[in-house]
Amino acid sequence: MSTAELHGNVSEDRPATEQSELLSRKISELSLVIPGTRLEALILQLYQELESADISFRPKTYLSDEWGCPQGVPVIGIPFYLADPKLAGLEGQLTDIEAENEAEVMMYLRHEAGHAFNYAYRLYTKPGWRRLFGRFSRPYKEKYQPHPFSVRFVHNIPGWYAQKHPDEDFAETFAVWLAPDSGWRERYADTPALAKLLYVDRVARQYGRQPPIVTADTLDTPVEELTMTLDEWYDAGDDSTGSKLALHHVIDEHLKTLFPGAEGQPAVEVLEANRRGLIRDVNHWTGMDRHVLSSLYKELRERVKFLDLKTDPDQTTTRMVSVAVFLTTLAMNYQRTGRFMDL
Repeated sequence: MSTAELHGNVSEDRPATEQSELLSRKISELSLVIPGTRLEALILQLYQELESADISFRPKTYLSDEWGCPQGVPVIGIPFYLADPKLAGLEGQLTDIEAENEAEVMMYLRHEAGHAFNYAYRLYTKPGWRRLFGRFSRPYKEKYQPHPFSVRFVHNIPGWYAQKHPDEDFAETFAVWLAPDSGWRERYADTPALAKLLYVDRVARQYGRQPPIVTADTLDTPVEELTMTLDEWYDAGDDSTGSKLALHHVIDEHLKTLFPGAEGQPAVEVLEANRRGLIRDVNHWTGMDRHVLSSLYKELRERVKFLDLKTDPDQTTTRMVSVAVFLTTLAMNYQRTGRFMDL
């Protein structure tokens, strides 16, 4: 699938526009830097939060292909598209997933700072760390089955990411602990997660003013190494889960129940208008991968369009509540069985 098809022929009306020219350029040649961007101010905010927590450690930040902290290396990789407003807008247009806003960037920065702090002082080797969070050497699985609302874990970034791996559990716990006004003592009172937060509080006091043990700054996929064009980047990132959706035609009957009106506004318009909010919220509460969720939404939207379903504009709120429940049910079934529908 081409980038134009992925976006719905974004360049069809203006083939020679600045946007199409931008897509043809190599990422490494876009001269992307952190200084002078909104990221610089947000990173400074992170450093100020660390200082307020009596931590002198300042993890190095750099632009990369995604959020990340190379294992064992106390640095923070930030998605390159966040360094430029045009690229951030393009990310939302071409993937159906909006680029992170400032509040979300801070959530991820605190999370990655948790990884960096863990690595800088090799906390994962300590018996107390292993007792609370588990074995750092445990295999890291990209796909995991979370248990929503488990009181053994904190909740910071969308989904239930702390449940993915002990390293992620610590990073999420650190992020919640670091966030100003998070009220973590009250929020997690009388839960097993509180013991983890108190552990972070102790080690922060213990190591906060000590120089880091690990000072390596080997970068994982810095932006200078991203030699593909933006067009190639988005084509390579195009989700290929279509064959995995396995949406039997019986789904059409459920969609007709969601949108039973014989007249009114085309239901596909309502779905499109609420797409980003629904994907964001279902991802937040289920932890389902946003790209898979986006593919599901696209397929449902196409089925609704093909069926020419209608809805009463006065019933939009009610319909969207039902759609949210419907999406969540499909997402949870996928999380449990690996399929949206049991065939």
